[in-house]
Amino acid sequence: MSQDTKLNKEILRLAIPNILSNVSVPLLSSVDTALMGHESVKHLGAVGIGAMIFNFLYWNFGFLRMGTTGFTAQAFGAKDKTEVISTLFRALFLSILIALILILAAPLIGAVATKLMFVQDNQLDLVLNYFSIRILAAPASLILFAMFGWFFGMQNSVYPLFITISLNITNIIVSYFLVKELGWGIEGVAWGTVIAQYTGLLFALGLFVFKYRKRLGDLNISALKRLDKVLSFLRINGDIFIRTFCLTFVFGFFYAQSSKMQANMLEINTILMQFLNWMSYGVDGFAYAAESLVGKYLGANNKARLKLAVRQSFKWGMGFAVLYALVYGIFGESLLSVFTSEAWLVEASMVYLFWMFILPLAGTPCYIWDGVFVGLAASKDMRNGMILSLAVFMIVYFLVKNSLGNHGLWLALCTFLLVRAVILWWYYRRGNFQRV
Repeated sequence: MSQDTKLNKEILRLAIPNILSNVSVPLLSSVDTALMGHESVKHLGAVGIGAMIFNFLYWNFGFLRMGTTGFTAQAFGAKDKTEVISTLFRALFLSILIALILILAAPLIGAVATKLMFVQDNQLDLVLNYFSIRILAAPASLILFAMFGWFFGMQNSVYPLFITISLNITNIIVSYFLVKELGWGIEGVAWGTVIAQYTGLLFALGLFVFKYRKRLGDLNISALKRLDKVLSFLRINGDIFIRTFCLTFVFGFFYAQSSKMQANMLEINTILMQFLNWMSYGVDGFAYAAESLVGKYLGANNKARLKLAVRQSFKWGMGFAVLYALVYGIFGESLLSVFTSEAWLVEASMVYLFWMFILPLAGTPCYIWDGVFVGLAASKDMRNGMILSLAVFMIVYFLVKNSLGNHGLWLALCTFLLVRAVILWWYYRRGNFQRV
């Protein structure tokens, strides 16, 4: 069996559960969007803004997953059992601390976020109600980030799949019941998500105890508190935080500008953004596989396998991107109808549907490169690349916004994704990466 064939099997072993898991993740927002889209346009816009606020919050703490994956995968590849379990506990402690701060600061965060998102007066109460309920899930959400990262680093993509399926099934059933049967409206979808997050956390803890409880014997308090490891963990997570803040700023800016445009443009872009969500979570399956494999091979000091893993991950990812583009190009109008029963809103969205064909092809390379750099724990390059890409995004948008309107917003987003890929490719070509 050739090296390419062996590695392809390894990629698919990690990627297929990740794809199934990640494709189901947008259900948390897509189910909410669909339920509210059949309530009213005002409810649809409110849940779109509310979901974006949480995307902004939680994406900024995505380092709890990404940083944990990189450290764990490298320790796994180096067969450093003590560091494997120490990484998990450092991540769990940080997750709980951040979650408590978010809950305490919730009133301030909600007030500031609705101002920054230019929430209209007729939607303000709906958005704040949604936010005040969903923030209660912060401990479960952030702990799951850390546990998912650790599972990925352990080359285990099946457990995140099981957890995500249980979480999303709970979300669908509970949200539907609370909205359709009890008539709770936007509060129903918020409580559905909270209950789903804690259900997923309980399941994750159960799976950890079932398979990895013996790993607790490798825990060493002195190793857990090693200053060099703690500082390295915080430094890399700090870089990823800045990187992710820039990313979420782009999407927050996207929604904010949408709400400032002509009537119903926010609702149109809220629906269209679901296409990007489905695409990104799908191709991220191969990015997550790259995280696990690149980190493992770097930890094992096997540079040849590392480079092969990068190359093969790109082949699979771009093949998947072409598939997404074809599905969106052929079935785009039908997919629009899933998110709203308003015929006029579907028709208005059709004007911008061709961007959904372009997005998978333009966006996939940067997602795969993100996976590679997470595995390398090359957080400084990720941070700098994102800052430069953000600058290009803002320049492009302000150059074309008056002439192209909402098309200019989508053009700037596509340019942002492409520039990220080019910069990370350049960093990779010149890099000499070492284990953290």
